[in-house]
Amino acid sequence: MSLQFIVDGLLTGSMIGLGAIGVTLTYSILRFSNFAHGDFMAWGSYATLAVVGAIGAMFGKLAPIGSLSFGWPLIVALVIGMAFTALLALLLDLVLFSRLRKQGQAIIVVMASFGASMALRSLLEFTFTSRPTYFSRAIQIAMPVGLGIRITPDQIALLLLTALLVTGVHLLITRTQTGRTMQALSQNAALARVVGIDVAKVVRVTWIIGAGLACVAGVMIGILIQIRPFMGFDMLLPMFAAAILGGIGSVPGAVLGGLIIGLAEAGAVQLIGAEWRAAVSFIILMAVLFVRPIGLFGVRER
Repeated sequence: MSLQFIVDGLLTGSMIGLGAIGVTLTYSILRFSNFAHGDFMAWGSYATLAVVGAIGAMFGKLAPIGSLSFGWPLIVALVIGMAFTALLALLLDLVLFSRLRKQGQAIIVVMASFGASMALRSLLEFTFTSRPTYFSRAIQIAMPVGLGIRITPDQIALLLLTALLVTGVHLLITRTQTGRTMQALSQNAALARVVGIDVAKVVRVTWIIGAGLACVAGVMIGILIQIRPFMGFDMLLPMFAAAILGGIGSVPGAVLGGLIIGLAEAGAVQLIGAEWRAAVSFIILMAVLFVRPIGLFGVRER
């Protein structure tokens, strides 16, 4: 039995985990499940691709960095894409979600997010067509690292980027005043307002973090696989499963949940066939809800 599925699972889990951070923060702080979160991944990817194209048109094709398939244009474009995706999330909240949250009925906000998801996806497909596209068509040679495992430079770079981003977000949540206010609002929204916490600021930070990481996850998919309008929608169930598995509100839990699901999917492909891959997230989600509904790192509400 080849252990190559471990690398594939870690990469898939990294994408799922980064997306699940936004899902878990949105639910714990804003109190609704955002079905449009997957589409932030797709919009961020296409925005990054557009900036890469613009840079190439202005400065010509630049050489890749070392043995990677991409160069500085993609890194610069990723930062701009993250900013664009964050602005898109803030605009959607301003125009739609914030107005509906004031009514105090979460189900209305959830259904609105489902409608927003379809609108964003359709607009993306209308603008860029449904034809898949790529950041680079360069073929990388995977390097053997032992035990039958091979990995490419792009995969190593993206795993390191994931670790860096997750560490940064965890430190932000646990070591800064902004992070402490986010935790306070998550635990008791009414009390947080009484003690003078700037709820609007916390909401903005939540959207910025979640949308920015969704963009990174989408670009990772674009680098390793391909870019298409439905890429985020296909990741929606695994992201929700990861957030629930890790425990709502827990950033490390969301990432760990993503890694577990990624490894389970990759293992399922190798052991029982690729046709079962999509079912793994659903099976894990159901198992968690039956055995431990609060997740691995979740805390029961009092």
